[in-house]
Amino acid sequence: MTRTASILAVGSELLGTTRVDTNSLFLTGELEAIGIRVVRKACVVDGWDDLLAELSFALTRAPLLCVTGGLGPTEDDRTKEAVAALLGRKLIRDEEILQRLRERFQRRGREMPEVNAKQADVIEGAVVLPNRRGTAPGYLVEAEGKTIVLLPGPPAEMKGVFAEGVLPHLTRGGAPPGLHRRVLKVVGLGESMVEELVRPVYEAHRGHDVTILAVAPGEVQLHFAARGTPGEAGGELDVLEADFRSAVGPALFGRDDETLEGVVGTLLAGSGLTLALAESCTGGMVASRITDVAGSSAYFVGGAVTYANVVKSEILGVSPATLEAHGAVSEEVAREMAEGVRLRFGTTVGVGVTGIAGPGGGTEDKPVGTVHVALAAADGSRRHERLVLPGDRAMVRRWTTSAALAMIRGWLLERGELD
Repeated sequence: MTRTASILAVGSELLGTTRVDTNSLFLTGELEAIGIRVVRKACVVDGWDDLLAELSFALTRAPLLCVTGGLGPTEDDRTKEAVAALLGRKLIRDEEILQRLRERFQRRGREMPEVNAKQADVIEGAVVLPNRRGTAPGYLVEAEGKTIVLLPGPPAEMKGVFAEGVLPHLTRGGAPPGLHRRVLKVVGLGESMVEELVRPVYEAHRGHDVTILAVAPGEVQLHFAARGTPGEAGGELDVLEADFRSAVGPALFGRDDETLEGVVGTLLAGSGLTLALAESCTGGMVASRITDVAGSSAYFVGGAVTYANVVKSEILGVSPATLEAHGAVSEEVAREMAEGVRLRFGTTVGVGVTGIAGPGGGTEDKPVGTVHVALAAADGSRRHERLVLPGDRAMVRRWTTSAALAMIRGWLLERGELD
């Protein structure tokens, strides 16, 4: 019989415009992989009556209910209290949990606020799921043939508690057949171009659903899945992945949780190379993506945001004559920016970015979306790409960051840094 589950995300902020419930996406994938089909997802405000009503209804839909959020120390964190009330159980103060909480605050040089003591209250009969990444433990409660899992709301904490506490409980006796997903990531090609390249692959594998998604300017993803045990599904997914890689070529840069900046960083770190960036239209966004990666200080030396022409000349050494003859948005200036920042920071490679992000500033020769990206390396390698990008200012800037990262990766490919 197919096992089923409901997911309930608790938090008034999730029904507003500032927060997105990503926890449910993670939980769906994890549950599908162990043969549990999610039949219902919902978000609910922190209000007592609404929370009780949603919990009660969700328990009628499936034997497993995963609840995220509402386990914190504040007045509006009521998930645990609502579950206890619904089941007619008491909350019991656990002195061992309370002591661990106090010690956690002491290690950070702080005294625990008394409001945090409620996080040591345990639902009668519940299994406590330790949270190594935060103060709120999770809980697993069995009641009348139902299983209720309570997980903290912060994604990193939720994932850790689920992996370490919930998954072993749900997979006792071995991992059953389930739906296993894989994502491949492509840079520099549009959605329609990727569709043309991979069409023969998914026509040859009609038993597998394939979805092509443009997830960010300049980046496209291929989503596909296989059903079975982890070993069986993994074998099928490996075959599909190999065929997709063959069809798409070097534009396919990673899979699943890998990011373009992470892939570039791994290659730079592994080769002992260093990078400096000179940015105009992107205003430091390329550097921001590079430094999103932990450990980027091993290869990223620094960057310069050089908007004004005088700064391009004084900081990077771009020739005033070049600026006068070709304009700031030009191949010549991008190349001098790349070489200038490389020399200024003493790195193996420098990248220069200049362009017209809009909405104004375009001309007939240089319309809005015109971007030049250049690379200069100590070994004499030189690269340049001119792009005319679609979309608004935000789209042009984001696409440009991907183009710059893709250029670095392409240079590393040429050097044989990639398998």
